[in-house]
Amino acid sequence: MASLNNQKIVITGGAGFIGSHLAEELYPANEVIILDNLFSGKLENIEPFLNYKQVSFFQGSVTDLSLLSAVFKGVDYVFHQAAITSVPRSIADPLNTDEVNIQGTLNVLLAARDNRVKKVIYASSSSVYGGNPSLPQKEELPLNPLSPYAVTKLAGELYCGVFTAVYGLPTVCLRYFNVFGPRQDPDSQYAAVIPIFIKKLMVKEPPEIYGDGEQVRDFTFVKDVVQANVLAAVSEITGPVNVGTGKTTSVNKLAEILIELTGNQTGGIHLRHTAPRPADPRQSQADISKAQAFGYSPGYGLKEGLEITGQFFKK
Repeated sequence: MASLNNQKIVITGGAGFIGSHLAEELYPANEVIILDNLFSGKLENIEPFLNYKQVSFFQGSVTDLSLLSAVFKGVDYVFHQAAITSVPRSIADPLNTDEVNIQGTLNVLLAARDNRVKKVIYASSSSVYGGNPSLPQKEELPLNPLSPYAVTKLAGELYCGVFTAVYGLPTVCLRYFNVFGPRQDPDSQYAAVIPIFIKKLMVKEPPEIYGDGEQVRDFTFVKDVVQANVLAAVSEITGPVNVGTGKTTSVNKLAEILIELTGNQTGGIHLRHTAPRPADPRQSQADISKAQAFGYSPGYGLKEGLEITGQFFKK
């Protein structure tokens, strides 16, 4: 895999789930600045490497443009992971989601432009495809966001494209497909499906499945997402790029795999189905040919990634 060496890097949201994995990958060979307001990020995610001289931490928000302008001085690359990432939270509080995800992204782009950053790598989302039924989902498909969160991610992509076209700031927008792995928070009321399922199964409780469970997702291990970020930074690619596996798994099948991996007998755990969630796409699958063209290749199968994640939560 291509690598970054001897660069000065900012990771917004760097104490969060994906951001902390990025920091862990990049700090040995680079100067890494982690910016996080600790709204959903956790210091414990970055504590193992905070004592290294090449790692620094600023507690603050991407809504603070003056802070960003100061932190971005002399920076080569910005990995913009900071966001309110939950669809249900965005439905409950669209105003705050808009402020962080849209205004915050505009602030990141302004600070990057003014400090002559080499490239901004922006964390977008497969949610921008919404209810588009075409599978696998190619970057050129018409977009149909179904939630305030998805709208904010699409707005961020549009801002990135404009800053590339108008100001010459290279940007790439990585559309993440259902990322999972160690450090993903199972305790938030807005937590993702995999950590919630693992936590419940570890105490022999049945997972709760929204709808009939036959909705399919492209579950992507966090280490593969890190690989995509680094490759996108060093490549010439700009614009939107899918980051997934190209494979789908139903939520029912996911539950079956996790029941087996957590040592529960299938007969002893009865899956509970509840009403479908609003703004929940029926199907999601990445076409990853654009990412493969610059060297991306998913290295983790679903079962392997789930085993690693399960071991983390057992600790």
